[in-house]
Amino acid sequence: MSVQFKPDGYHTITPYLVVEGAANAIAFLSEVLGATETLRMDMPDGRIGHAELLIGDSHLMIADVPVGGKVKNGLLHLYVEDSEALYRRALEKGATSLREPTVEFYGDRVASFADRWGNEWFLATHVEDISEEEMTRRAVERANTAGAQL
Repeated sequence: MSVQFKPDGYHTITPYLVVEGAANAIAFLSEVLGATETLRMDMPDGRIGHAELLIGDSHLMIADVPVGGKVKNGLLHLYVEDSEALYRRALEKGATSLREPTVEFYGDRVASFADRWGNEWFLATHVEDISEEEMTRRAVERANTAGAQL
């Protein structure tokens, strides 16, 4: 049997965050998003050299900033069962609101927050199946309404 180009359970794209205080970020993500830590490689100085989390069916890689390195933040979009509940939980754990929960023209209930490590999290729960034509109609209607308010 040949070796696969990516390990079982991984998707083609896996986000990787480099933060100050990865252990605290992992704890936050576990409490707010239900992340499960699947791998951790600690450095001799106590920093996390590399860790992997599982959130739903997706992996997230995270590490502490290496000596002389730079923070690498991200904007992450997650489909979750209850975007509003996770948004509220994030705020309770110290996150900053970027967008209150709302239902969008494309059929998702969305909310977003920033964590204290500078990452932005966009939470979505799909609440309505709509056709591409209807989505386009709603988008145009929204743009026209927004333009009228300017």
